Amino acid sequence: SFIHTSDTTNTDINNPYVDVNTSSGTVRGHSIRVLGQPINEFLGIPFAVPPVGALRFAKPQAIPEPFKDVINSTVPKNSCIQMRYPYGNPLTISEDCLVLNVWTPPADSGQPLRPVMVWFYGGAFTVGSIFMSAYNGSVLATHDVLVVSVNYRVNAFGFLYTDDPSAPGNVGLYDQQLALRWVQQNIGHFGGDPQTVTIFGESAGSWSVSAHLTSPLSRGLFRRAIMESAAQLANKKRPILTKEEALVVAKQLARSMNCTDGAGSEWLECLRGVDAMKFLDYHPDSTYDWNLVYGTDVMPVTAQVAFDRHEFASDVDLLAGVTALEGSALAYYTYPVLQTDSVTKADFTNLVVKSEAIFHTENVVNITDYYLQGIDDHNSSAIRRAFFQFYGDVLITCPTYLFAKLFATYSPNGQSPGESTGRSGNVFFYEWNYGSSPGAIDDVMGVTHGADLRYVFGLPLTERDVNYTETDRRFARQAMTLWTDFAKYGYEL
Repeated sequence: SFIHTSDTTNTDINNPYVDVNTSSGTVRGHSIRVLGQPINEFLGIPFAVPPVGALRFAKPQAIPEPFKDVINSTVPKNSCIQMRYPYGNPLTISEDCLVLNVWTPPADSGQPLRPVMVWFYGGAFTVGSIFMSAYNGSVLATHDVLVVSVNYRVNAFGFLYTDDPSAPGNVGLYDQQLALRWVQQNIGHFGGDPQTVTIFGESAGSWSVSAHLTSPLSRGLFRRAIMESAAQLANKKRPILTKEEALVVAKQLARSMNCTDGAGSEWLECLRGVDAMKFLDYHPDSTYDWNLVYGTDVMPVTAQVAFDRHEFASDVDLLAGVTALEGSALAYYTYPVLQTDSVTKADFTNLVVKSEAIFHTENVVNITDYYLQGIDDHNSSAIRRAFFQFYGDVLITCPTYLFAKLFATYSPNGQSPGESTGRSGNVFFYEWNYGSSPGAIDDVMGVTHGADLRYVFGLPLTERDVNYTETDRRFARQAMTLWTDFAKYGYEL
């Protein structure tokens, strides 16, 4: 790593402000104490021109020149427009939301640059924010890494696809890429090493990480990757959403907003004029209507094809994994019948048929027979748990495992076309079996989707209003050490 020559005006205890010069302008953060250690916190640094007006649905634009005034990064900014989250701290939403947070140990002159971890949140590409308390990166930063979290556009604002180049789809992914370029350009000023960047995410954030591993536009922007519970392989070779299907979704949205869906781009211009909050009244047919679209410059081919052609970042170290019962919470809140104590085998089959409309890959009879073998017709809780297992397998566990396996299998010691590092990345897979989140529903849920998050971000060490045990705190320290050691060393074999 390079030796850091300080661009940071790190101040004494009487003046807790910290100024850093960046391509966005001079950013003013502040020094906070976390577990007895000083951490410099910068909240809501802008990395793009606000995507409003004609820039709604468009690729993000880099900030052309630094702001003249000091950017106040001591307070949270806007989250991207989304439905109100049922839990967590309330968010202020706006289209002007393309900002990132940075947490860093104080950077001293002459000190080696530290590894950087860049976080992408989950939320089915429809919700999520770096200002949710669950994603506070300050505790992770006490492990001698820089933590960056990135806001990206979600729902229609981030994933509306049209056949007009000014609204190409996938712009939430472009937001992430622009933030990664901002990190390359600026993170050295905070004491971070741009050559040792690890991207990590959970759920849709993990799906995003898998997309960066196959996107040609993300090459060289990171060295390591952590995928927590999701990957783009939920449909094998078929995209979860084709261009044609995505265009139908866009025109359904236009009709619902009284924008004509005729030829030309009038309907798109009309959508750009609709009040942003009105989009929250639109409920698409499927949770997966807002998703990555393939056949575009950022996502030219599906992951399976990218692996077949060796067109992926094979020199990146990868840590991927899943929780023990991924499907429980996801299915429980999606299908109300599962919230009852009277789930039948017929219910199981009906739910498999419903999910087939999303995944396009299933033999309903074979699946029902496989997951229900040995289960009594009247054992409702066992039938429900079998569906949780199936739903987690098809949505999260199998795609994540298959992605990691193909990534390892098709990494021919750095010989992939276009790769010149001469290095093949290390690949690791885990199953997360620990979780004692409070609540009576846990007996039903098991170690479910997202159970890892509170430990990865060290919440048991700082959240005082939750009854965490000493074992929880010990496990959180262990998890953070695993994650940050991977970011530092890639577990060199």
